[in-house]
Amino acid sequence: MELTRLFTTAKVKGQKNYINSQKKYEIIRTVIYFFISLSLFAAGIAATGTRNNLLTIVAVLGCLPASKSLVSAVMYCRNTSLSDEDAQIIEESADGLTCLYDMIFTTREKNYPVLHMAICDNTVIGYMPYKKLSEADCGTHLITCLKVDSYTNVTVKIFKDIHKYAARLSQLKELADANDTQVEGIACTLKSIAL
Repeated sequence: MELTRLFTTAKVKGQKNYINSQKKYEIIRTVIYFFISLSLFAAGIAATGTRNNLLTIVAVLGCLPASKSLVSAVMYCRNTSLSDEDAQIIEESADGLTCLYDMIFTTREKNYPVLHMAICDNTVIGYMPYKKLSEADCGTHLITCLKVDSYTNVTVKIFKDIHKYAARLSQLKELADANDTQVEGIACTLKSIAL
């Protein structure tokens, strides 16, 4: 029953608590994949009395998707969703803006977990409360990715302080244009490049 509820309440990328939801899903999926491979291996040994059989080959090949799932599970386990306290502060200031939650952007050098993003016209702002990560590097990476999809005039600003971020959200809310079609395109691009 719990497993069924997990899969029916799964979050979509960009929704609040996506990372925590995806973490559970990836762990369960990884365990199931490895269980299938191990059970096939055991069934082959039980049936033939030796590990040199066709089911061993199938079990080894089954470890490929299981290993891929394990990598995803590790990536999600290294991150957490936006805390409820921060979410409450942000939601008071972001009402009416296009928002994305729990976005993890990967580069060759680093991963940038941006816990909240808001998009208004050609401005993207994000909240990334991790001291060791550079806001400028994350912003540069996002601008580069948006330029690939022909969004050349977009500005990106990442904040580490929740109160400065909330203040900027309030400013953007006053400038929001409900008819701006570029906002949805930028949101789709950001979701497509996030983990």
